[in-house]
Amino acid sequence: MQWRASHILVKDRALAEQLRQRLKQGASFEALAREFSTCPSKSKGGDLGWFGPGQMVAPFESAVRKLGLGSISDVVSTQFGYHVIKVTGKKD
Repeated sequence: MQWRASHILVKDRALAEQLRQRLKQGASFEALAREFSTCPSKSKGGDLGWFGPGQMVAPFESAVRKLGLGSISDVVSTQFGYHVIKVTGKKD
């Protein structure tokens, strides 16, 4: 299985929750990623490209596995900070 996902990575859980709320209200994921994310992927609107099992840290991969295509995650905590994740592709 492979997934394609975008994310917004921030250092503060409260900010991650605020961004998730804005997304639920219709804000552009790509625009928020470009403005707020601390990950280099911000220049691509948060797009991380395709990845397979074991390529991302466990909490991130676990969240992606549970999400449907186009879904946005709850806030996911990893050693890098707090992520809001959007699944943009899945293939076997």
